[in-house]
Amino acid sequence: MSDNKRPSFAAAAFVIFFLCFAMYAQIFIIGEDWITHITLIVVAVVASIVAILSGFTYDEVQEGILYGCKIAMLPMLILMMVGVLVGSWIPAGTIPTLIYYGLSFISPSVFLLTVAIVCMVASVATGSSWTTGATFGVAFMGIGLGLGIPGAMTAGAVISGSIFGDKMSPLSDSTNLAAGVAEADLFDHIRSMFYTTGPAALISLVLYAILGMRFAGGEIDTAQIDVILNGLSENFFISPITLIPPIVVVILAVKRMSGLAVMMIAAILGGIFAIAFQGYSVGDVANFMNYGFTSATGIEEVDSLLSRGGLQSMMWTISLGFIALSMGGILEKTKVLEVLLERIGGLVSTTRGLITTHVVSAIAVNIFSASQYMAILIPSRMFVPAYKKQRLLPQVNSRTSEDSGTVVSPLVPWGLCGVFFTGALGVPTMEYFPYVFLSFITPVIAVVYSFIGFAMFKEGDIKSVKTYNPVKEPAMSEE
Repeated sequence: MSDNKRPSFAAAAFVIFFLCFAMYAQIFIIGEDWITHITLIVVAVVASIVAILSGFTYDEVQEGILYGCKIAMLPMLILMMVGVLVGSWIPAGTIPTLIYYGLSFISPSVFLLTVAIVCMVASVATGSSWTTGATFGVAFMGIGLGLGIPGAMTAGAVISGSIFGDKMSPLSDSTNLAAGVAEADLFDHIRSMFYTTGPAALISLVLYAILGMRFAGGEIDTAQIDVILNGLSENFFISPITLIPPIVVVILAVKRMSGLAVMMIAAILGGIFAIAFQGYSVGDVANFMNYGFTSATGIEEVDSLLSRGGLQSMMWTISLGFIALSMGGILEKTKVLEVLLERIGGLVSTTRGLITTHVVSAIAVNIFSASQYMAILIPSRMFVPAYKKQRLLPQVNSRTSEDSGTVVSPLVPWGLCGVFFTGALGVPTMEYFPYVFLSFITPVIAVVYSFIGFAMFKEGDIKSVKTYNPVKEPAMSEE
């Protein structure tokens, strides 16, 4: 591909404007939340036409598409295995045990704190903020109202806890997507997020503890919790033994084993446990891994929580990842992003400017596109050249995507997450808005770190599975 070919600034800006307009039209004019794939295909076609009119050949455009697919391949394979893993961990009793122990810590004196912690545990275990909000969240809303705690406060604690797992769990689609788009190793990405999400989570928990003190002394009606606990204990093997698979995941992650290999091992281990402790046949387990587990306890809360997983359940996100990264490959290889970055070069020429611009851009994309996926995908790929130029590691890019794209999504009233949580919890977005502490604190920490230079990992600073400049990686003495 010739280095001399490049679109004009007007052409590059038109492509990005069309992307924003297309997403706006999808959500607000057509009124369809789940046709993002088709919207992105249309945008990719328009971007291809603009590239060809700018002097690129179709073969060069196709090279960009294949480049994007190559980037998507490993993280999408990991996402496939995440579906398989969840489909085996539920019948194995692993996820039911994590949920059972989490609910057992309910305490009247620290209700809001407990809500946040339990939702953190549940969302890390399931990898889904929506599942946690629609199950634990609904139960906690009823309990909180019974205690006289404002619904907005309870909803805020539920959402903060839920999105914590949506960021930190290796089972989360957004976590895998952010790592894949930024070309970061999955577990390097998660380790990097501990620097920002960890302190944000601790501060949030302290605030919920303080906020909940004035409601101490009330008595919790544990009827709803007991229903879930009894349903779990009567239908699944609840035991610390079933926690061996997640322990293995942690150990292998610490040893820096490939994320794909870790998911495969953990899924197979879950399948073995399902056969050994739950009495399922090999055929049953294979079906759970492929199509997901369907809980049939007769208890709505339990069945809603545990009917999920399976390879096929991940295909919506996987296909979105391939299409979005194909579009991103076109924008990158036809230099649309490069041309735009040159115009804002002053903003991203320093680490503090790059991180701040990335955070603001992700929040803006969240607002205009109503999609956390787009807030992760677009800024992350757009700023790869800037991260590469500053020799920052890919996990700084992926971490920043989640510090702004993922955590802010529940605060957008017309966004997918905002609409979902409002519907599930029965509290308008603008009412729970002030109490979702994790969503405010995390982006602030990300920007503050960039100004003080903390956790801005560059090549050679720490051991990293992937870098943007692998040829130069051995130069440990470079600043």
